[in-house]
Amino acid sequence: MTQARRSPVTAVLGPTNTGKTHLAVERMCGHASGMIGFPLRLLAREVYDRVVAMKGESQVALITGEEKICPPNARWFLCTAESMPLERETAFVAIDEAQLGASPERGHVFTDRLLRARGREETMILGSEALRPMVEALVPDAEIIGRPRFSTLSYGGARKLSRLPRRSAIVAFSAEEVYAVAEALRRLRGGAAVVMGALSPRTRNAQVEMFQAGEVDYLVATDAIGMGLNMDVAHVAFASLRKFDGKRQRRLTIAEMAQIAGRAGRHQRDGTFGALHEDGPNAFTPEEVLAIESHRMPRIEKLFWREGAPDLSSVDALIASLEAKPTHDVLRAAPEAVDLAVLKRLADQDWVRDRAEGKAAVARLWAACGLPDFRKLGADPHARFVGRVYGHLSEGRGHVPHQWFADEIARLDRTDGDVETLAGRISAARSWAYIAHRADWLEDPNHWAERTRAIEEKLSDALHASLTQRFVDKRTTMLLREIGADADALPVTIAADGEVTIEEHSLGTLDGFRFSVAGDARAADKRMLLAAAEKRLASELRRRGRALADAEDSDLSLGGDSAILWGELPVAHLVSERNAALPAVRLDRALDVLDGALRGDVQARLDRWFAERVANAVPPLARLGEATRDPAAGAPLRALANALLDAGGMLPRRAAAELIEALDPPARKALRKLGFTIGTLDIYAPALLKPAAAQFRRELLGLGDGPVEGASVLPRNAPGAGLAHGFRPLGQQAVRVDLVEKIARAAHDSRKGRAPFTPDPALATSIGLTPDTLSRLMAQLGFRAIRGKEGEPQRWAWKGLTPKPKAPPPPRDNAFAALADLVSGNG
Repeated sequence: MTQARRSPVTAVLGPTNTGKTHLAVERMCGHASGMIGFPLRLLAREVYDRVVAMKGESQVALITGEEKICPPNARWFLCTAESMPLERETAFVAIDEAQLGASPERGHVFTDRLLRARGREETMILGSEALRPMVEALVPDAEIIGRPRFSTLSYGGARKLSRLPRRSAIVAFSAEEVYAVAEALRRLRGGAAVVMGALSPRTRNAQVEMFQAGEVDYLVATDAIGMGLNMDVAHVAFASLRKFDGKRQRRLTIAEMAQIAGRAGRHQRDGTFGALHEDGPNAFTPEEVLAIESHRMPRIEKLFWREGAPDLSSVDALIASLEAKPTHDVLRAAPEAVDLAVLKRLADQDWVRDRAEGKAAVARLWAACGLPDFRKLGADPHARFVGRVYGHLSEGRGHVPHQWFADEIARLDRTDGDVETLAGRISAARSWAYIAHRADWLEDPNHWAERTRAIEEKLSDALHASLTQRFVDKRTTMLLREIGADADALPVTIAADGEVTIEEHSLGTLDGFRFSVAGDARAADKRMLLAAAEKRLASELRRRGRALADAEDSDLSLGGDSAILWGELPVAHLVSERNAALPAVRLDRALDVLDGALRGDVQARLDRWFAERVANAVPPLARLGEATRDPAAGAPLRALANALLDAGGMLPRRAAAELIEALDPPARKALRKLGFTIGTLDIYAPALLKPAAAQFRRELLGLGDGPVEGASVLPRNAPGAGLAHGFRPLGQQAVRVDLVEKIARAAHDSRKGRAPFTPDPALATSIGLTPDTLSRLMAQLGFRAIRGKEGEPQRWAWKGLTPKPKAPPPPRDNAFAALADLVSGNG
């Protein structure tokens, strides 16, 4: 733990948005050379781009695990903390977010840099005010400078996703949670950019640029944004206050909360933070809120440490030095990291120990163990992968085989698949990029570094496109921004084919009064798009509604499925509310978009049209309907009229026997005036049998195919061969009911009482009745056949119609009968 040659050391401590990183960059660029170690590859890349803009590409280097841009004459180096080339001397050195030395996972790296990384002329330690005790203890000669926050950070309370203000960042702590929140925001707010540490810089920059440019108003990120990534965020909302730290689920520390919340506000602009939950484990406590707002963090009392320059004389010496205990009171041994876990597993294999003889071989083994587990496979699977790499590095010319490397990256050179698949390929590509950027691990490292970079960029572009497609709906974003604006000012366009567009974004199609959301809209968006479109289309819908209320008779017609058509558009349907023959007009639900008064006008117009149509096409039914509402008609006639309407205007006499018996002579006369005949077998209206009336009646009742026009007798299985169509089935034939009545009258005119007689066969023959049909008809009319001699015409005798059996009287031996007697006064 011996410190390097002393130089002026300054510790710049303070909360987020104090300009610490900006100050360090400015100081570095003021020196002839310099180096800064960052906690994230993304942040290193961001600052690299800034310094390149100031100094030029040939003067600036970027060194991370899986990316190395190192021009021969580079003087300024931007690195991840793990990748800082400490053997290189520079005038200026800075370590950013040095408080991460208290992190169990990577803390030993930041502690080592705090102790050993020094610039020739100036060294800066950047971090939280909570780090002050550690700086005082470990770097006693450092000058400590406190920096106040440029803007105010205040608690904004708990808000649901749907209530978050624009320019908000929502922080989650797993990829699954990030995707879930982003999906919800796409439905509610049109979309969100996504930022995670696992993203490549190219994908991350494309996503951030989308947010910065205002294409989306929301950003969903992991806690990676807490490490100094600069974005124009006004509010930070925590989707959760718990994270998995590699070993267990735990609540965030106040320092972690403050680091993330501090991303809200930029420079002089104030910011707010909050949660998505008002109570429960994912809600802030008053104590946490006070600490974050006042930037009072618990002081760091210990830093994790591991030997930064381990003994490479042997494998055992290497492990021993890495497991050595710190000697300073404020340091504690770091938990076993992945690289040490892999080393110990490989050290148990004889072939590894056989090859790791000598300092150079041990150094090469330790370098191989430093290959990060980008794919998060776990120690055992990752150890097997590292073991294979080291096997190649420790044999022959010490290079990873060209063919193996080429085959593996070729498998990754695909852009199909979903977000998770693409992200997984990028993680795998980072392992190969790490290998390619080790100068002596491949025969042609420059070629393969460029090849892996091209694949990562290709996958990154595909991932950005996939993230945008999955989590951003620009159409919805634009609509939400317009909500509340003057509807008349919104550029709604309705094309001739009914397509509705707003600012060239297709919303759907307006077919009559029904708006259908565009087919590419996801189910969760449809309700919002429907509401937005209907709000903007109100004037057009009112215009169409008024045109329908004023429609000419010629514009309306009766279509299939009992629909009333306006042109070719169904605007209402006939429903049997009281009876089948005179259904009610019910407006199509699409017309619900009209206001109540206008719907009333449309309803009145269609009711009037339909009533006139019925009166003109089937007058008996119209008159029958009027009779049911006429008190002067008398109860018996109204009862029969209702029964006829229920049956569609045709009713077997036997079924209505009691209703007919109840009619007095005036009522019978009134029924005839309505156009109905009480026949021997059926009650019917002759006018309903005429072709035009019969066709309308079929449409009205939904009867389907009718009989051949003008037919008087039909085969039994022919279309329309039933009483619903006005035909009475008789054996293998069906006879029109008015002709049945004509034959009945002729038979009664021919008979003399009950004496046998022979009816005139000419009538039946002219109609087309077969002998069997005539026999069946005569039997139904109340005649019985009389046997005669062979060859003689068939004779018949009147026997009378079989009366309808009367219902048996109710039993008298029960409590209800006794109750009836009491009520009637018989008891």
